[in-house]
Amino acid sequence: MLSQQTIDIVKSTVPVLEQHGKTITTVFYKNMFEAHPELLNIFNHTNQSKGRQQTALANAVYAAAANIDNLGAIIPAVIQIGHKHRSLGILPEHFPIVGYHLLGAIKEVLGDAATSEIIEAWGEAYGVIADAFIGIEKDMYDKAEDTAGGWRLFKEFTVVNKVQESDVITSFYFKPVDGRELPSFKPGQYITVRFSIPGEDYMINRQYSLSQAPGKDTFRISVKREDACEPMGKASVHLHKQLHVGDTIEISAPAGDFYLDTDSKTPVTLISGGVGITPMMAMVQTIALQSPERPVAFLHSARTRNHQAFDEDLRNMDQDLTNYTYETLYSEEGDGFITREFLAQHVLAGSDVYVCGPTPFMQAVISGLVANGVAKEQIHYEFFGPAEELTLVTA
Repeated sequence: MLSQQTIDIVKSTVPVLEQHGKTITTVFYKNMFEAHPELLNIFNHTNQSKGRQQTALANAVYAAAANIDNLGAIIPAVIQIGHKHRSLGILPEHFPIVGYHLLGAIKEVLGDAATSEIIEAWGEAYGVIADAFIGIEKDMYDKAEDTAGGWRLFKEFTVVNKVQESDVITSFYFKPVDGRELPSFKPGQYITVRFSIPGEDYMINRQYSLSQAPGKDTFRISVKREDACEPMGKASVHLHKQLHVGDTIEISAPAGDFYLDTDSKTPVTLISGGVGITPMMAMVQTIALQSPERPVAFLHSARTRNHQAFDEDLRNMDQDLTNYTYETLYSEEGDGFITREFLAQHVLAGSDVYVCGPTPFMQAVISGLVANGVAKEQIHYEFFGPAEELTLVTA
């Protein structure tokens, strides 16, 4: 428990964190990686270079300060981040390193304004928050290991198939080298793949949604090839061009808090943009296998037909689902984008809505859903990478 004095001091820093949060987290990551370059084997270098990780951490620190007297309010965010930590192999011994450099960055950025009382209060608060993360993540590690076929950190898998799904998306099928069964997972969850690229000093980690229903003898991910310019595209281009059938790669157990509620009988609307289609494939296949009578609408937006994966599979899903609609829009072929009016026409009444795609796509879609009266608790969405703030326009 934190003392009232500590709570008051931390809450007093909220305006400062709102103003200087990203500067603090940028300094934090710079200093931490200089002192501990081995941590670059864990963190996504692309998210660092684009500033997404710094922004996500700044938002998390701000939320922690604003809710320091009611930390239960941030538990959903802690769980979401915990899934990513577990998937990447972040361990209890990493938290003191983070705390040391976070407090150092606060002091460096704020200068004399970061009094000893403020640093001491934040040190105490960080200890409590870190303990919450460590406890939640321990349960996640234990569950991943204790699940039938599960494991704790990473293990080796073999590429057993590689299928080009569109001009820009390729699917990879993996089986464990040790021959053990695969653990089940919740449709919508992701795995981390870890590999080396010749000439790179550090391991590459990327999180990809599992793009087929659980219960198979393989894991499947479907990866969009990004531009080859640095740093974007480094990982995806390597996978597309250099990872072949018979090669091995390290994979962590499935993780993530964005997944289909398979116990519900409520209608489902799946809305995806671009490669955001991947977790939706696991969801729609699961519904077809487990509750084919459940009403499903699948709405997808892509730039062109040549960019869309799984179109034929989705058009044929009506053979397995008794109440199914499928709509696509191709923005560069004159179809336009998914609008509020399009959503009003095609989203199933009373449905749970799952959304995945680029951030601007999700902002537009979720704004339209809210404007159309869809309850926020019925809207579920997933970011690729660190969580970002959505600016909803509902007028």
